[in-house]
Amino acid sequence: MKKFLTIFITVILVGVLGYFAFIYYVPYSEGYRSGELIKFSRKGVLVKTWEGQISQGLSGTNVFSFSVEDGEKDIIEKMKEYQGQYIKITYKERYATFFWLGDTKYFITEVKSEKSPIFRN
Repeated sequence: MKKFLTIFITVILVGVLGYFAFIYYVPYSEGYRSGELIKFSRKGVLVKTWEGQISQGLSGTNVFSFSVEDGEKDIIEKMKEYQGQYIKITYKERYATFFWLGDTKYFITEVKSEKSPIFRN
């Protein structure tokens, strides 16, 4: 009975660790989006996460929501700097997320400032 219980608990732990590793390390998709950065904030009650939105249209009807991990200090600083500007982002989409990482399944891996195709200065 003791051996069965040890094997059972080990299988459960390996399964849970495998699930967490799969969700964190295996991306569902990767891609690019561009638009005007309309929101970037740190929010949450117990765990603070960086969340943002870019508008991909003139009227703001097509809004893309995303998260930025806390370890991405360079991206966080660029997002603060680019507020209200037209940007191009590279993201990865995960199968799911954990509450301590962010609210969305989309995580930014790179951000660049770009000229707006709508308003040419």
